[in-house]
This record gives sequence, C-alpha cells and structure tokens, in this order.
Amino acid sequence: MVSRRDAILGAGLLLGAAGPASGQSVRPPPITPRHAKFATEIAAAQGRLDAFMTAFNARDLAAYEATFNFPHVRFASNTVTIINPGYHKPDMFERGGLADWHHSAWDRRNVIHAGPDKVHIDTRFTRYRKDNTVLAGFDSIYIVTRLEGRWGIQGRSSFAP
Repeated sequence: MVSRRDAILGAGLLLGAAGPASGQSVRPPPITPRHAKFATEIAAAQGRLDAFMTAFNARDLAAYEATFNFPHVRFASNTVTIINPGYHKPDMFERGGLADWHHSAWDRRNVIHAGPDKVHIDTRFTRYRKDNTVLAGFDSIYIVTRLEGRWGIQGRSSFAP
C-alpha cells in the first residue's frame, strides 16, 4: 500500500511536476550557519550526489563510477563491499532489488558534518517502478571526499539491499 505522502509525491503535488516520481530529486536544503564556512565544499559534494543519481537512473555505468572516489566502500545487506573501477556490470539492473526498478530520486539530503575535504550527508532515496509507483525508500549516509582536488563519493551506508 502506498502512503498518503508517497501518493502526493507521486502526483507531483509537493514538488511540482518534476518531483521525485518523474526521476527528479529534491534540492538539497539550505546550508546551515554552522556549515556556512564550507559552503563551496558542500555544493561540490551535493553536486556529486546529483551526478550519481542522474548516472544511476540513466544506467550509465561509466558516468556512475565517475562519481566515486576509489576505493569506494559500501555498507549494505550486512555486508561491507570494497568497490574499485569496473566493479559495476550492466546486469546489476536486472536482478535483486533493481529487477523491477525504473528510477530513483533523493527525498532528503542533509549535511551532517562538513570540512575542507570531506562531507557527510544524511540521505533518503526512493526507488520507483516505470509507472512511478514506489518500490521502496531507504535511509543512508554518503561520505563525499576530495582526493587530489576531485570530489567523489567514497563511502555509503544504506538500508538498501
């Protein structure tokens, strides 16, 4: 059963016609005063999350992996996975939790901590079927780092399978 909130989001009533149900994500919230010193770094980190979601939804594995800093560490399904370039394969979209998946969208992207070379972001994302019905939503934490001047997602812990 779809919750009232998900039905409203799916209808685009809260976020306009280009809400999460159409594959577009919510914008990150304004930067809090305590994080203002790192506004540039936060914008770069949030930009990586935007690029990550865009590439994932496009099933563009080269662009998807370009959003990472390696090694990338993923904590999910009671497993710690070390991801290096070339890890992701096209068949990942045909099995498991992605078998009925069409697109995903960010529901929440709140900065927890920020510094000159690392930003922790508390997120929630929703996975949708092609008809925009909700498959599931997952809370997660993304760690975005700057290595050799390049921002990338280096770690994430989620409740997604």
